[in-house]
Amino acid sequence: MQLIHKEEFTTLFQEFVNTFVHTSEGQEYIGFYKRDAHNGQFNFLSIEEAFEAEEITNSDAMTEELTDRVLNQLLPHSNTPQNQLDNCWIHRAPAIQGNIREWYESQGYKPDWRKVAHGIFHFIKACIENKNSNLQAICKNFFSLQYIKGFQSEMLSPILNALSSENFLLVNDRSQKTINYFANNRKDSSDLVDYPSVNVVGKGLIASLAPAMQEIWGSSLSAADQFDMFCHWLVSIKKFDLKSSPVNFWKIAPGENAWQWEDCLSKGFIAIGWDELGDISGFTKEDFNELRDELINIYPDWKKAGVNQVWAFSQINVGDRIVANRGTREVIGIGTVIGGYYYQADAEQHKHRLSIRWDDTEPRAVYKPSWVKTLIALDSSAFSIIQKLYDSPEVEKVNSACPFGSTTFDLLSKLHTTPKKAIYDEYKQEFNNHLKEPFQRLMLEVATHLPAPITDLMEIRNGIFGRILKNDFGRGGAYERYWGAFYPKGVKKTEGAQLILSIGYDRLNFGFDIGHYSGEQRERFLENCRKHYESLCELLEAPLNQPHLLFGDRGNVKFDSDGNPVNPDQLSFQDWLSQVSSKGVHVFTTLSKARVLSSSRDELVNDIGRVFSQLFPLVLLATLDDPMPSLQEYLELGGEDDESVIESNETYTLSQCANDTHLEASLLEDWVKALNHKRQAILYGPPGTGKTYLAEHLAKHLLSDSDGFTEIVQFHPAYTYEDFIQGIRPKQGKNGGLDYPVEPGRFLNFCQEARQRQSICVLIIDEINRANLAQVFGELMYLLEYRDKEVNLACGGQRFSIPKNVRIIGTMNTADRSIALVDHALRRRFAFLPLYPQMDVLRHFHAKTSCYVGGLISVLERVNKTIDDPQYAIGTSFFLHESLQTELRAIWRMEIEPYLEEYFFDQPQKVEEFRWERVKSELMP
Repeated sequence: MQLIHKEEFTTLFQEFVNTFVHTSEGQEYIGFYKRDAHNGQFNFLSIEEAFEAEEITNSDAMTEELTDRVLNQLLPHSNTPQNQLDNCWIHRAPAIQGNIREWYESQGYKPDWRKVAHGIFHFIKACIENKNSNLQAICKNFFSLQYIKGFQSEMLSPILNALSSENFLLVNDRSQKTINYFANNRKDSSDLVDYPSVNVVGKGLIASLAPAMQEIWGSSLSAADQFDMFCHWLVSIKKFDLKSSPVNFWKIAPGENAWQWEDCLSKGFIAIGWDELGDISGFTKEDFNELRDELINIYPDWKKAGVNQVWAFSQINVGDRIVANRGTREVIGIGTVIGGYYYQADAEQHKHRLSIRWDDTEPRAVYKPSWVKTLIALDSSAFSIIQKLYDSPEVEKVNSACPFGSTTFDLLSKLHTTPKKAIYDEYKQEFNNHLKEPFQRLMLEVATHLPAPITDLMEIRNGIFGRILKNDFGRGGAYERYWGAFYPKGVKKTEGAQLILSIGYDRLNFGFDIGHYSGEQRERFLENCRKHYESLCELLEAPLNQPHLLFGDRGNVKFDSDGNPVNPDQLSFQDWLSQVSSKGVHVFTTLSKARVLSSSRDELVNDIGRVFSQLFPLVLLATLDDPMPSLQEYLELGGEDDESVIESNETYTLSQCANDTHLEASLLEDWVKALNHKRQAILYGPPGTGKTYLAEHLAKHLLSDSDGFTEIVQFHPAYTYEDFIQGIRPKQGKNGGLDYPVEPGRFLNFCQEARQRQSICVLIIDEINRANLAQVFGELMYLLEYRDKEVNLACGGQRFSIPKNVRIIGTMNTADRSIALVDHALRRRFAFLPLYPQMDVLRHFHAKTSCYVGGLISVLERVNKTIDDPQYAIGTSFFLHESLQTELRAIWRMEIEPYLEEYFFDQPQKVEEFRWERVKSELMP
């Protein structure tokens, strides 16, 4: 390993420390290292335990659940809402953006995922067990497996680094470029088979740089972590040029109509014709020109401009970017040159070649009439635009109940790129099937859920939909979005106030607007806003001052990496109302493409209907000269418990939870991870261990800083399916008889409310094992395991699914009924979290009360040793009273002694040993 640029490294590292390390962003990034390592270790150990417990000896024994756990929890994922809900391993250096299965399958690769997951786990296990002794052979063996394709260093080195950072570096594009630059390393491949050599070079480089890093920073982070953080800053933030020559961009067609594309993709190359030139390696430009002119005399159809493309092709550098196209209307791949020019003499055609790593094979629609030549140089801005035609690093997970699909947005993307009638005509049937029909059905269904004041005033059926083609006097233009609007009866749609819904290539917008050709209603709206400003601020503060509502210009709204809208000009409701004439009358909610595709029809209907109901008062301001009486009447109709107004919960950190429950924060963090993985968990243990108390506090933490909510229900032997899911409940009819409507139970009502919220919602089921669980849960048994599925409910056949944001926490008193008696099918659907008596809880609690509990703890430990069964031990919550000294006698005689009498009913001598009179001197010294 040859260290170069050492002085430059020292200068750059000093700048890194001065400008980044001590910023809030830098400090946050430092925290990622401990988090990523801890979570990676936890994930691997829990999966390893599952392999051992389920005796997995081959891929055929892999369950779907365990397969998903390997793919989601051992590979580094980006921090998106969907990845959080799927309990993926969120990592500072994510190689996986969305659902890995769907991404691979979208590329036409459909492996046996059980084999893939089985292979990944055993690859990691082999690396850790052998350290670096056989790393080259292990990587080569894994890389050669037929069912393994595309698993590169950036995907698998993060978990190796988390499990053994001293042996394995995290290698991705940033770190590899930095290592290559400072170590003069020629290896520039992300293939896993090359990881061992990069790992060796990188560790050698870091060892030589460690003294300088320690002297400049003196961080407690390891040298490898310091270097990794430096790589992040150098490449992603400073954007330092680590290449000796600039990157160039080229458009190259893999044959006419891309006939050679499949071969290029599978073998990693791009090629060009004019094979008669032969191998031009080592030619000077003069040599090439001389040969070109000779052959033009032989092949009269050759032109200099065409043949010169071969020379330009041979001069393309490693690191340059390649755009592969099919004709003038489609980009089919984007890649990076990883090897210089070579001549494949044994190829049938197109023998001039470059080695390419195809980074992105997502098709992109373009309109490039000038793309008639095989090779064309692009500038950086043109390349950037092409990249952003599918600017979604995250592969969206499509909800099977969503009215739209990826095809919907692909079609809209074509219009966004080329807003022409020709595009619409070419895909007319697809536009009808995948865009117009589902959009219209969705909007008409929204209409059926709106309150009467809206449907009485607004046109909700006739003439409510826009169109795609423009009326531009034959110029052939098309809109890049599709829309519909409810508007006041008696006026034209384009002249009135609107509750509008529109869909574009990257989002769904819905809210309030006033038509482009409106004069009267716009003026009336502006006048009423000015005239009633003070009253409107007071009346509309609650329904309109909401975080999901955006005011003003829709054009400035972008989406962050998590799919959340970002508006640099975001106005508060009051500011917008005071400046509405200059800021625009728009009020809207916007959902990203990924958010739309992950939502069900019911969720979208509820979201759109809720926003329309919130914004209807603005319609009244535009349609009525004196709107205030009608506006107040409408708001009163909603009542004080208007569901559209949802306040955010207070902050409640895991540290606060640990302090309140007197449990270790690390234990609670593991339990939260387990709950988010399974989405349902049971806290089990003997009486007096604070299970319900802990469940409430865990729920409070999960709801911290969110719009989620929690409910608690207690099971008992008479609790039924009809109480929990749904059932027939007789009611008196209009004519004195009985009606038998199907009414939702507690869980269906809970899920209906959860669908209105953006964040996690928690249902606590206290004493969950006291009911007949298989009977009470019914179809829920299936849905608990398959959260993305729907089933027909027993009564009436209603389709039902559990919202992804629902969590269930049950509590189980093991002294009441053993876990072994719980239905096995239910047991494997819940994470079981043991809560046994912990005497430190008593010590921590009474450290604040100055009550000595040493004697009490000694007696409790003897009692529990005598009981000799942790499922029946006596917990500490009996004694968590600030006035324990005055209440201890009553607690012991009225709660502890009766419990012991019941447990030792056939051994009364053991009860006598712990009577109050016998132990009071120890309990109250």
